[in-house]
Amino acid sequence: MDKNKFNELLRSSFKSDETEEWLDIHFNRPIGLAFALMWQKLGVTPNTITILSIFLGIAAGVMFYFTDVAHNVAGALLLMLANFCDSTDGQLARLTNQKSLIGRILDGVSGDIWFFAIYLAFVLRLQDQLIPLMSLRWGIGIWVLAAIAGFLVHIPQSSLSDYYRQIHLYFLLGREGSELDNSAAQQAIADSLPREQWLARLFHKFYGNYCRNQEVRTPKFQAFFAQYQQVQQSNPALAADISRQLLDGSRPLMPLTNILTFNTRAIVLSLTAILNCPWVYFLFEIIVLTILYVHMHHSHERLCQRLTEQMEPAPQTDTQL
Repeated sequence: MDKNKFNELLRSSFKSDETEEWLDIHFNRPIGLAFALMWQKLGVTPNTITILSIFLGIAAGVMFYFTDVAHNVAGALLLMLANFCDSTDGQLARLTNQKSLIGRILDGVSGDIWFFAIYLAFVLRLQDQLIPLMSLRWGIGIWVLAAIAGFLVHIPQSSLSDYYRQIHLYFLLGREGSELDNSAAQQAIADSLPREQWLARLFHKFYGNYCRNQEVRTPKFQAFFAQYQQVQQSNPALAADISRQLLDGSRPLMPLTNILTFNTRAIVLSLTAILNCPWVYFLFEIIVLTILYVHMHHSHERLCQRLTEQMEPAPQTDTQL
């Protein structure tokens, strides 16, 4: 394949420059596409690549259990390969038009499995070690720290970051360019499916709960979006101006959505593992990433409230004497 054709395929895999991370544009996506073209020639399916990424992510976790540099460098490389596969499976699915429900399920849980394996490796590695500057061992404390970092910090942050990215894409590219879904639609799909399609019903129910969690945490956006859809019908000019303002206000937050998803976490956890202080990674998630998350969340909700107020009809005045 010539360079121009490769670059054309690469550009088509980007949803928008505004929502893509520099590392993905210049490193992960090109390598992922090269692998996708290779797998296409070999007849390998996207689901096979996703399953491979799961095993690579688990293998990375196993390597991170050890304290020596060699094992931890191997863990970092395996995690990098898992991420390449994660980039590859979507690109391969588009190249070969092999999209499936199983693929969506596998793609949705693969990253969670990687991080679960890595968090488990970290706590098993640390539980018998001494807490720095103290004579106490981590013990159950590191399990609590990991649970807070994983369940109360990592999952909500990644979920809402992805939601804000899909919102931005919706207003930038339209409905077809975004995966902005809602819980009511997912529940309706689940209810419409026959019982024998139990896997699809289960997927849409779980995905609906995922969407509902995003909606509950963004009340100002939900009010804004409902009002915006009404204004689209009654005043297209105002809706266009509101859309522009939403994009202008949302654009500075897109780098934060990238930081709060994968690449930054993977770099920091790999470095802390290699330096034999993986507990620092948990504190990084709980303190540093939480500060960024709160700022992102507060800024987006405040933006939506301001734009909602602009769309509210002006109060009528009594002109009668």
